[in-house]
Amino acid sequence: MDIPTDTPPPPSHVEDAKPTTTEQKRAARGATRPGDRIFLALSRGSGITLLLIMAAVAAFLAYRASIALADNEGSFLTTFEWDPAGALHDGKPYFGIAVLVFGTIVSSIIALVIAVPVAIGIALFISHYAPRRLAAPIAFVIDLLAAVPSIVYGLWGALVVAPNLTGLYSWLDDYFGWTGIFEYQGGAPRSLMTVGILLAIMILPIITNVSREVFLQVPKMHEEAALALGATRWEVIRMSVLPFGRSGIISASMLGLGRALGETIAVATVLSPTFVIQASVLDYGGGTFAQNIASKFSEASEYGRDALIASGLVLFVITLLVNGAARLIIARRKEYSGANA
Repeated sequence: MDIPTDTPPPPSHVEDAKPTTTEQKRAARGATRPGDRIFLALSRGSGITLLLIMAAVAAFLAYRASIALADNEGSFLTTFEWDPAGALHDGKPYFGIAVLVFGTIVSSIIALVIAVPVAIGIALFISHYAPRRLAAPIAFVIDLLAAVPSIVYGLWGALVVAPNLTGLYSWLDDYFGWTGIFEYQGGAPRSLMTVGILLAIMILPIITNVSREVFLQVPKMHEEAALALGATRWEVIRMSVLPFGRSGIISASMLGLGRALGETIAVATVLSPTFVIQASVLDYGGGTFAQNIASKFSEASEYGRDALIASGLVLFVITLLVNGAARLIIARRKEYSGANA
């Protein structure tokens, strides 16, 4: 059997190393362009700068908090008093954040429970139900709500919202007072429930806008396929829109929760602060981290400011944990989202 002698030689290693596709050729050229190198350096530097800023804030809070906690006679996590000057304890500092943790978490949860369903409903109405001529003005009004300053919300809440909640609180007491959570003893409705309602109004634009943009990104083929199978509009939303936007809804809710956790002026204007944990969310009193810092920082001594910074460190950690939990939820849920289809 004759062996053919005109067999082409195997390609050299140099030829194998050359880019074979258009994308690889563009990547090879882009790696040597000055503009790409500058952009890479700037983006990398921005990320590193952000990490350094976060580390610097954490180090500052931890250092000042350690000064306050070293001389604290009370248990920082379980004490129900705030007396860093020691006026009631023979000059010895005695303070804790139990009431602040409870008030911050409860008011934020109330805000989310109220705001998330309403925000999702508004976002669905704008994206799938309202005519285009009506959807645009509603979206514009929602955007304007996000631009209202916190102090305006606080004044409106103190002068308009709070005085008109007495009837609602009495109704809740009549029908749900047996639970203890909605028991109302009368008096000014400057309670955690009032704070939660006001925070819900404040975070409503954030959750609505993010959810609306996510719902508008749903592939039209998914919706048209459901309609072709005879699904109603609600079934299209339930089977196509909501599964696709689940991760976006979670992200929007966490953004709103971050705003609620750190809100200061509006809460300080509405709430009557007391260092007592009430079983009912309708009774006046309570406190949050941000409200306590804002109301006491200007008149506090140097050590009192360190104590307030220590409480700020706890709020900082809570915020990081909330955002970290949101990222984990999104990472676990993204395989169910239509975004990867």
